[in-house]
Amino acid sequence: MNMDKWGENLSDKKVSKTVIKRLPRYYRYLSELIKDGVERISSSELSDKMQVTASQIRQDLNNFGGFGQQGYGYNVKYLQCKIGAILGLNQEKNMIIIGAGNLGKALSNYSGFEKHGFKTLALFDIDESKVDTKRPIPIYSMDKLDDFLKENTVNIAAITVPKDYAADTAKVIVDLGIKGIWNFAQVDLDPLLPDDVVVQNVHLIESLMELSYNLEH
Repeated sequence: MNMDKWGENLSDKKVSKTVIKRLPRYYRYLSELIKDGVERISSSELSDKMQVTASQIRQDLNNFGGFGQQGYGYNVKYLQCKIGAILGLNQEKNMIIIGAGNLGKALSNYSGFEKHGFKTLALFDIDESKVDTKRPIPIYSMDKLDDFLKENTVNIAAITVPKDYAADTAKVIVDLGIKGIWNFAQVDLDPLLPDDVVVQNVHLIESLMELSYNLEH
């Protein structure tokens, strides 16, 4: 298999959401292996670390070209690089946060985003008392958003506003040209926005409910 043909015809191939959800895990585990000085790994060895079957790993990676060589396994740095490219991590993406409450500020303070190519430029809030342009990542009033987007390229907007304001906020953002929405409000925004807008809904309470179920059963 030619390992450099990983990107051919990907636009014509439908990859399942389940596979896509596993890609960041592959990237994380491979990054840890690189830190440990591991140069190559078999699907069986990677299976032991990730608790995913070796067969599933091969099937997942075959969606994108495979990357492995029979009798050798996977070159760890090469595979991490290619998965990073599939995830779009080889190009920096600028992000803003709408909602400067506790969650919004916590997201803005997390340094891990920038290490993976996601740079938070600013926060915005309708509450003028929260405006603070002297912070390392400044907080602006929402009425400054239009001008800010004219002066800065922004790929992603994280929405951390209350549920009742989320839909209107998302529509404002989309009307201003942002195509990526990272939604923390407790409402699914996908049906409310144009098809060319990509939405990732993060429902924290649902995650806790799933944890609660697993504790009980």
